[in-house]
Amino acid sequence: MGSIGIVRTEYFTPDKRPWPLESGATLPEITVAYETYGKLNSAGDNAILICHALTGDAHAAGWHKETDRVPGWWDPLIGPGRTFDTDKFFVICSNVLGSCNGTTGPASLNPETGRPYAMSFPVITIRDMVHVQKALLDYLGVKHLVTVAGGSMGGMQVLEWAIHYPDYLSSAIPIATCIRLSAQTIAYNQTQREAIMLDPNWQGGEYYDSQSPEQGLALARMVGIITYKSIKAWDQKFARAFSGTKPEDYYDFAQRFEVENYLRYQGRKLVSRFDANAYLILTKAMDLHDIGYPFENYHEALSRIKVPLLSVGVSSDFLYPPYQQKEIVKALLEAGGQAVYQEVNSPYGHDGFLIEFQQQSKIIGDFLAKIA
Repeated sequence: MGSIGIVRTEYFTPDKRPWPLESGATLPEITVAYETYGKLNSAGDNAILICHALTGDAHAAGWHKETDRVPGWWDPLIGPGRTFDTDKFFVICSNVLGSCNGTTGPASLNPETGRPYAMSFPVITIRDMVHVQKALLDYLGVKHLVTVAGGSMGGMQVLEWAIHYPDYLSSAIPIATCIRLSAQTIAYNQTQREAIMLDPNWQGGEYYDSQSPEQGLALARMVGIITYKSIKAWDQKFARAFSGTKPEDYYDFAQRFEVENYLRYQGRKLVSRFDANAYLILTKAMDLHDIGYPFENYHEALSRIKVPLLSVGVSSDFLYPPYQQKEIVKALLEAGGQAVYQEVNSPYGHDGFLIEFQQQSKIIGDFLAKIA
């Protein structure tokens, strides 16, 4: 078992123009950034689609260059002999619509104006992301998917895939996600959006020719990071470690606990690689996530899923608690579907799906062995 090695991001622009959205709005054209690992067989039916989370990208595995500090975000699960075995499967990951890592989003140039879309970029949904992914797979010659897998916002995409393209896949693996966003999670997302929009540099989203709202985006990330880890994970990593070195530092307002330094670091880190308007658009898409729409009810929506589904939770997940993944299974079984729940035992909270690779490898590998 080994890494997929050096990979490159590629780009696809569909011929369909304008591109329609669920809201009724359109985009003049779209471009999709994607990566593939392994080879598509002649039948076009050995493909696996990987879906990323909020600030993720198409770079799920391998390295862009030998000097990269870290590989793709799900690298331990993708490669020769690994869970998503590239000796056997053709694995695809694309950057979602509305993001800023190669696929059309608010920072992209609107071909009709020659200016960035900014906040004229339409509100999109998780389903819009999925329809774009389907166009990419058609372009690549994929006739059928062995599975679709992803965590958090990626898991939302998985559920919409299973509902809207039920005959196109053989299984589905949503991880650390939900059938609809809770009021609490919407509240967290709105708090993060407020942090961005209250930054004077946001300027209603028209900041591309000037200073970007770095402080607002950094604060938004800090709020998000707090929800991604469990209380136990925070205590294990930092406890009450203090950055001061002298006794009098304890009473110096400018001195910080190490957890504060960590949050500031994470905020700055995101600012260097992500667009604030994209953060607004994607968190709003997550807020709108509700698999019951546009159907009469959840039973009708879930009754469309015709394939085995593996719902995976993380024991200490604060943002999408395990009961939400169990709810997926319960609702699907009641709708006459096939579903099982498995849990990753982890102190890392929601981040567990990006950390606990060994447990996920066993859980997902056992499930795929029955499918593929």
